[in-house]
Amino acid sequence: MSFRGLFIAVMLSTAMIVSAFVLQSKRPRIETDRPSADLVKATGKCADCHRHETSAVVHEFEMSLHSRKGVTCLDCHQPTKGQEPYDHKGFTITRKLTSSNCRSCHEKQVDEYMRSRHAAPAWAAVTGKADFTPEQIAFSEAIHKGAVDRPPHPLTAVEGLAAVNKGCRQCHDVGKPNPDGSIGSCTACHARHVASVELARLPETCGQCHMGPDHSQLEIYHESKHGVLFNAQRSGMNLSARPEKLSTEDMPVPTCATCHMSGLEGEKFTHDVTERLSYFLFASVSDRRPTYEAGRRNMKAICLKCHTNPKIQEFYGSAEGVVRSTNKLVKEADEIIAGLRKDNLLTPEPFDEPIEYIHFDLWHYGGRTAKHGAYMGGADFVQWHGYYEIVNKMAELKKSAEEIRARASKGEAAPKAAASSDPSARPGGAADASGASK
Repeated sequence: MSFRGLFIAVMLSTAMIVSAFVLQSKRPRIETDRPSADLVKATGKCADCHRHETSAVVHEFEMSLHSRKGVTCLDCHQPTKGQEPYDHKGFTITRKLTSSNCRSCHEKQVDEYMRSRHAAPAWAAVTGKADFTPEQIAFSEAIHKGAVDRPPHPLTAVEGLAAVNKGCRQCHDVGKPNPDGSIGSCTACHARHVASVELARLPETCGQCHMGPDHSQLEIYHESKHGVLFNAQRSGMNLSARPEKLSTEDMPVPTCATCHMSGLEGEKFTHDVTERLSYFLFASVSDRRPTYEAGRRNMKAICLKCHTNPKIQEFYGSAEGVVRSTNKLVKEADEIIAGLRKDNLLTPEPFDEPIEYIHFDLWHYGGRTAKHGAYMGGADFVQWHGYYEIVNKMAELKKSAEEIRARASKGEAAPKAAASSDPSARPGGAADASGASK
C-alpha cells in the first residue's frame, strides 16, 4: 500500500473510532450503564434487567449484607414448599416472598417470630380466626390463649373495608397468613432487598405501627432520656453490628430492638418480642403474663448493662404501681357499663351507642398510654396523655350514664351512635372499598 493509501486508511479508522465514542456518549445512561462483573456475580442475571427496570431494587440490594456475602436474587426468590412457581425470563421464581423463603437460611429467627404476638395474634386482632388453618390456630392458642381463636374486632364492622384495608391491615399484615401456609413477612421490619439489621434497630421502624393515640411507643421513646440520648449520639453508633456480637460499645443507648430483642453482650437475642414482657399492657385491664417472672428477669438482664439493680427495682416498682392504679380506674368504668347493660339500658352490640366510645377511649387511649409511658420513661405520657385523659373520660362517662338512666326513668330511648345498622350504607363500607384489595 502506498503512503497515501495508508494515510487515508489511518484517517478513516480514526474518524470511525472518534465517531463511535461520540455516538456512545450520546446514548441514554440506561442503555450504557451495564452491571459490572462483580455486580452480576453478586446478584445474578436478574441485575441485567432490573438495573434498567426497578433500578432502586438493585441499588438497595447492593447495600445489603446479603450482597456482600454472595447471596443471589434466586436464592431468596426461588419457590419453597406450597408456593406457586412462576416462569420469569427463564427463571422459576415465586410470585410472593414470605417468611417461608427467609426460613431457608434464618430458621431460628422465623421460629421465634412465629411464637410472638407479631405473628398470628397480630392479624387475628383485626380479622379474627377466619384466615387461619386449624393447625395455625392450635399452635398460636397454645402460646397466646384467646388471641387468635376470636371474632373480628367489632370496629371493623363499624368503620368498613376502606378503613380496614388502608388502616388496620397495613400494620397487622405483619401476622397475615400466606397461601403457602406460613405467616407474615420479615420485610415488615427489615425491608425488601436491603434486608437491614440497622433498619430493624431504628425506633422509627417499630414506630411505623407503634405510634399514635392507641399505642404511642414511638412518641414516648423520643420523650424519654433513651430517645434524647439516641438522637444525640446516633451518628457514633454501630447499628449494623451482628446481633450475636452486639455490645454497649456499638450501642451505648438502647432503641426498642435493644430492650425487646437484641442479645446485648452475650444475652440471648430473640425475634419473639414477648420474651421480655411481664404484663399484658395492651389489654384494658392488665394482668400478669403467665411468663411474668421470666419476662422480668430477661428484661432486667438487659437493663443491667446500663443501670444498677436498685435503680431497676425502683423503676419496676413505680411502673407496676401505674399498672395497678390504671387497672382500678378502668375496672370502675367497666362496672358502670356493665351496670347499664344489666339494667337493659344498653344494647348488646358494641359501638352503637355514644357512651361505648367514651368507655373505649378511656382504656384504649388514656389507659394504654399511661402504662406504656410508665415502662418507657415518658412522664408526659403518664400524666397528660394518660391519667388526665382517663379521669377526663371518666367524668364524661359518669355524666353520660346518669343521663341514660334519667331518660330511662322518663320512658325515653337512649341516643344511638351515628353509624347505620346497614353495613352497605356506612361510610367506607363495601361499596366505597370496592377498589381495595382484601
